[in-house]
Amino acid sequence: MIDRRIKFRHIQCYVEICREQSLKGAAEKLFLTQPAISKTLKELEGIMGATLLTRNRAGVVLTRQGEVFLHFAEMSLASLQQGLTGVEQVGARGKTLLSVGALPSVAARLMPSVAAKFAELAPNTTLRIVDGPHSYLVERLRLGDLDLVIGRLGRPETMQGITFTQLYEEQVEFVVRAGHPLLDAPDLKRIGEWQVIYPPEGSAIRPLVDRFLIAHGVGQIDNRLETVSGAFGRHFTRHSDAIWIISAGVVANEIADGHLRALPIDTAITRGPVGLMHRPDEILSSQAQVFSLAVKLALEEQELGADF
Repeated sequence: MIDRRIKFRHIQCYVEICREQSLKGAAEKLFLTQPAISKTLKELEGIMGATLLTRNRAGVVLTRQGEVFLHFAEMSLASLQQGLTGVEQVGARGKTLLSVGALPSVAARLMPSVAAKFAELAPNTTLRIVDGPHSYLVERLRLGDLDLVIGRLGRPETMQGITFTQLYEEQVEFVVRAGHPLLDAPDLKRIGEWQVIYPPEGSAIRPLVDRFLIAHGVGQIDNRLETVSGAFGRHFTRHSDAIWIISAGVVANEIADGHLRALPIDTAITRGPVGLMHRPDEILSSQAQVFSLAVKLALEEQELGADF
């Protein structure tokens, strides 16, 4: 029997401390004071009779007991969110809801075709598509806000507790407007002469881009702005001399119609897997399985599956 002294706030607080790797970060995330977070953690450890975390200058470190409890605490939060979503679906006049997260490259390139095919296969299911950076979508998946996520494989520490099934591969491109001066004499080391739209921290391609530039002798780019917004990147790049470092899928349509151009730079080293993610502790719903079929059909239509 669950100890009745353990409340929802204890579990939520503990999970956020682990995710943020600090009490301060968890306090900011939950809009609480750091002393309140510390008190809640002490209450939880007192109830359980075990030390769950140890603190040092770098943040927090989980004990063996803490690692075990975190696994089940995250499952509990995800199950609760599923229950809330289920109530929402019952109230939606009998129409079920499937929430899918899509990284910008997937939202632009693959999702329109997937959504059309899913509508044909599951007319009684409302598809909700949420886009955003990798870290945001994976966190929403863990919490149960999303049923599935399609995107790049993230760094190992960001993929803990997530099942990843590869669908295809794509690479990063350095994109400019048609007629950009760098197209006539491509030189990667000159990109700092123009403003660069750069992937922000937390995006799946950030470490790939950082390593690629270092490997090619390109140092810190000071004249840059950071965003994952496809809408902003498309407009700003088309109407300026900016250089946009972005996944190929985000700009596939604009490159095909000639509005944007990829610099003739070999970026094969940035090539990486894009896949379907879900929580490993649950069986996929019938709607999620039909969505997976829609993805397969869309991949065959766009011949993306042949990339690996």
